[in-house]
Amino acid sequence: MSIRITRNYIILGALLVAVGCGSPNQQTPAGPPPVQVGIQSVGKTNAVFYDEYPAIVKALNEVELRTQVNGYITGIYFKEGEEVRKGERLYTIDQQQTEAAYQQALANLAVQEANLTRVQKDVERYRELSKNDAIAKQQVDNAEANYIAAQKQVDASKATVQSVQTNVRYSTIVAPFDGTIGISLVKLGAAVSAGQTLLNTVSSDDPMAVDISVDQKEILRFMQLQTNGKTAKASDSTFRLAWGNRVYPHAGKISVIDRAVDEQTGTIKMRLVFPNPEHFLRSGMSGTLKVLSSTTEAALTVPYKAVTEQLGEFFVYVVGEENKVSQRKVTLGRQVGRDVIVNAGLSEGEKIAVEGVQNLREGSVVSELKIEKK
Repeated sequence: MSIRITRNYIILGALLVAVGCGSPNQQTPAGPPPVQVGIQSVGKTNAVFYDEYPAIVKALNEVELRTQVNGYITGIYFKEGEEVRKGERLYTIDQQQTEAAYQQALANLAVQEANLTRVQKDVERYRELSKNDAIAKQQVDNAEANYIAAQKQVDASKATVQSVQTNVRYSTIVAPFDGTIGISLVKLGAAVSAGQTLLNTVSSDDPMAVDISVDQKEILRFMQLQTNGKTAKASDSTFRLAWGNRVYPHAGKISVIDRAVDEQTGTIKMRLVFPNPEHFLRSGMSGTLKVLSSTTEAALTVPYKAVTEQLGEFFVYVVGEENKVSQRKVTLGRQVGRDVIVNAGLSEGEKIAVEGVQNLREGSVVSELKIEKK
């Protein structure tokens, strides 16, 4: 009996030893393989970029055409949307009433001038008679008063003639300056009212103005640009139209910096002037003014694709010892092409992951795939 128990214990012990030691061919489970990522060293460069400002195109001169007399449109002498010259006839308004009033004023002036001639002869005759005491003093005084009154009547009649003549002149609407006229708002035979009816609008088209609003912190910079005339170069300032990202081919220059800063927005208005020989720019167009700028010192830049955003904060994966990555918060500056300026959080020479970032997490081991910075 004891021999059997002893043998069973020996067999059980052997089994336990076998289980504890395991098979000589069994291997410990391996960890996850390294993540394949592109790695790049952080370097410095002289960043060149464009500051962008929303802009509106406006005409330097623009006038609404309104009639100064009542009547009916009797003539339209232009083609809508085409250029007109200063003094060119555009509209005529029915002149029958104003012409009749003008003729009546002329006739009244002639009557008053004839009356003046009569009283002038009377006063001259009475003066001669008064010298010989052949007429009463009162008659002379009355003649003198009538003469003065007649002079005033003539002056009043002349003023009436000028007033009516002005109305006759206002019956013809002419272009106030060289420019482009728009679509007519009235047709032949339409009734118009003095000072109320809008006939059309004429605006200048070459050069054109581009208005922007600039933060008050940038006033000094733009004053220097205005003084140095740097915006006159196409490489320094270009106006980009909003549609199609098309770059306007002609360079502009700063014309006016407004007198005061808007207290509500903290911005100041500025106006640039651009030549417009092809008449491509039209009043009311919107676009973006791009002003060339650059950092005064070399700045750290990284590819924008290397940056991840979490809750409004920005991070990059920095490659450390044993090819392990750690997530680091960075402060970004302006984007420069495909790169972005890093104001804080990185040092020159550090290595960061620039590709495959979406596959990384804190502490991931990476295999370095060197990518030269472009």
